[in-house]
Amino acid sequence: MSSSMFKQLGKAIAAAGAAVMMITAVAACGPNAATPSEAGSASGDSTTTTTVKARSLDDIKKSGELRVAVFSDKAPFGYVDKDGNYAGYDVVFAERLAKDLGVKPVYTSVDPAARVDVLASNKVDVTLANFTVTKERAEKVDFAKPYMKVSLGIVSPEKAPINDVKELDGKTLIVAKGTTAEPYFEKNYPNVKLLKFDQYADAYNALLDGRGDAMSTDNTEVLAWAKANKGYTVGVTELGDVETIAPAVQKGNKELLDYINSEIEPLGKEKFFHKDFEQTLKPVYGSEVDPDDIVVESGVVEESK
Repeated sequence: MSSSMFKQLGKAIAAAGAAVMMITAVAACGPNAATPSEAGSASGDSTTTTTVKARSLDDIKKSGELRVAVFSDKAPFGYVDKDGNYAGYDVVFAERLAKDLGVKPVYTSVDPAARVDVLASNKVDVTLANFTVTKERAEKVDFAKPYMKVSLGIVSPEKAPINDVKELDGKTLIVAKGTTAEPYFEKNYPNVKLLKFDQYADAYNALLDGRGDAMSTDNTEVLAWAKANKGYTVGVTELGDVETIAPAVQKGNKELLDYINSEIEPLGKEKFFHKDFEQTLKPVYGSEVDPDDIVVESGVVEESK
């Protein structure tokens, strides 16, 4: 994959476009899965929950509900809008999965570090919370085919910008627990002081309050946040490897995994995720960003031009 996505997204910060307002608190319009008290291994996900057998497809159909874990504070991917409804790139996909199953989606707001636990405890059937595929996570859950690609980024105040990761040496970096940023910096930049929060909203509030020098999470998100919050800039737009984001189900739940994969492949023929991009992401990034640099159709990751 080339760096065109990140150059274009960098330009999009200054480009005209609708600003997405980040939700600063979890809305009370559905259940919430709190972050476990003990963190997991290098993946940042908990490993303490006892596994409860997952529901079968027949169970899901009979109940009339597909239980989905999503974010409620990570616009434009998963958030609660001004009307109290879940919205975003991940949510649009969840709506389609449920529709094709003949059921309705029921959402559980999840913290990053709880994305594995909600599956193991059978609180949800599928996690669609901007879940980046990693080797460590794949040992705990089963990932379906990807529908997006992403890297890490760093957002900081314009008056004290971080334009190179080396500039963080000895400084405080804000991260959300259970995200890929957490183990990445712990492993590669041990001199960076990490200030960790359970929820994205709390992490961003810490940045706004000046409790840290910068924040790191998915580049696609920090770029969107910088557009919606004047006085902040994304000085590092590409950090670490380019990775994929995919749906996750409980480990061993082959029936639901096969169903999701059987959905993703034909959705590519109708350019479903490009349409999803137009609906949820383009208003944020503007016309300067090529959707092919973010979107993955039919579960096939292609090199960006």
